[in-house]
Amino acid sequence: MWYVYIIRSRNAPAQEYTGATSDLKLRLADHNAGKSTHTAKFKPWELAWYCAFPDKYQALDFEKYLKSHSGRAFAKKRLICFSPPASFESPTRNAS
Repeated sequence: MWYVYIIRSRNAPAQEYTGATSDLKLRLADHNAGKSTHTAKFKPWELAWYCAFPDKYQALDFEKYLKSHSGRAFAKKRLICFSPPASFESPTRNAS
């Protein structure tokens, strides 16, 4: 299995990284250990989204799409959520 994933920085939630790997747990650990120059600055990272593909080339094609302008827009709208919608109201207790 191959995985396409999106990770989000815990310290800078606006920072995201999209990648592909055959070992998702190891790759996330590598990102958090600072082994990737592209993600070391914004560690620690958390998994925001992933999808499994049976074929390496399908995964790499989808990763390439997600890194395109339209793919980033698709991911932001359909795959991950930065914050609750504007109409979202947090539950409050009734003052008795």
